[in-house]
Amino acid sequence: MRPATASPAEKRAKLRAALASGKLLRFPGAFSPLVTMAIERRGFDGVYVSGAALSADLGFPDISLTTLDEVAGRGAAIARATNLPAIIDADTGFGGTLNVGRTIQELEQAGLCGCHIEDQVNPKRCGHLDNKSLVSTAEMTRKIRAAVAARRDANFLLIARTDARASEGLAGAIERAKAYVDAGADMIFPEALADEREFEQFRKAIAVPLLANMTEFGKSKLLSTAQLAGLGLNLVIYPVTTLRLAMKAIEDGLATIHKEGTQSSLLEKMQTRGELYELLGYEDYAQFDKDIYNFILPKA
Repeated sequence: MRPATASPAEKRAKLRAALASGKLLRFPGAFSPLVTMAIERRGFDGVYVSGAALSADLGFPDISLTTLDEVAGRGAAIARATNLPAIIDADTGFGGTLNVGRTIQELEQAGLCGCHIEDQVNPKRCGHLDNKSLVSTAEMTRKIRAAVAARRDANFLLIARTDARASEGLAGAIERAKAYVDAGADMIFPEALADEREFEQFRKAIAVPLLANMTEFGKSKLLSTAQLAGLGLNLVIYPVTTLRLAMKAIEDGLATIHKEGTQSSLLEKMQTRGELYELLGYEDYAQFDKDIYNFILPKA
């Protein structure tokens, strides 16, 4: 069968080793298992499950309306579909310290390789919007310690995100990050940094791996992988890129069908039936039941 052959433990160990290599790891966002398969096929290093993209796909804004069950369920479906390590957005941890502990265990059980929790007050908002409210450093460090105590696989990556740059300045964000590392965070995700200079200052101040968020239309300058690698960043996510690409194509296609009354002019922009079947590994299922794959695959 096509789904992942590597176990969650193997994928977590692979992620830890990759982080230790010093190479910049590239994790595009996936909002579905099919997108995940395309990411793996293109040779990326891992998959990121964005809370904003997941919320949007369910028809909600990114304001903590999704539940732990919804997030863990989508995360499990995505992790199952790939041999790449997948990390997921756990928002504020779905509650207090006890809730954070359960969140970590549920996401671990779902086959994810890591998650990040953030220091915003619940309900949170997109990290690139203004007027975010933060919990105290003490409350966030309690959540991190709870996450460390709750995990069962030491390789499950605990990422602490700080949204303090906007309200407490760069120095305040760095001080929070240091406290989060002391509490046991394996990686720091400094949200909404402005430019190279700010990433450089964070890198100089923080010893653990750093995650860069290269989301479009936000507060951060879009830096290339060469720039990020040169700054010493360890992992970059493109959280909503695939969803934005897909939705723009869908909107344009629907407009064409509405105007022209047919999709004929859109065919060259579509993934063909053959290309979809190839991505899904349709032929691979023949080893389980030859009655399923008893036709000639259409040429791409």
